[in-house]
Amino acid sequence: MRVLALDYGKKRTGIAVTDPLQLIAGALTTVATTDLEHFVLDYVAREPVERILVGWPRQMNGQDSENMARITPFVNRLRKLLPEIPVELTDERFTSVMAHRTMLESGIGRKARQDKALVDEIAATIILQGWMEAKNNR
Repeated sequence: MRVLALDYGKKRTGIAVTDPLQLIAGALTTVATTDLEHFVLDYVAREPVERILVGWPRQMNGQDSENMARITPFVNRLRKLLPEIPVELTDERFTSVMAHRTMLESGIGRKARQDKALVDEIAATIILQGWMEAKNNR
């Protein structure tokens, strides 16, 4: 079964997913956050999903960022709509910075690096990869 990861944003949400064996994390897409709930419900109806990870935006001092006011109601709705699938928050600090760095190091052109949807997809992939590494180290 797959694991889905969401880099939830005010306007857009980057989405990443594992392969069925949970060996590889890959970018899936970016959707308008207003369409996110529909996208997730449609995706889990088509693909077996073991769990959904949602990036937990925290400040350096460990306090929640302002985006948690939007994320918490979304997570609560997902938990009610999909009670059979665990929905977890997972630390997402520095994922956008790491996404930009990854794009720069990979040689992606300047114009492509300004594509915020691509940054969100890469950030979601980094969230998922970090969760997978932590799981394997347990």
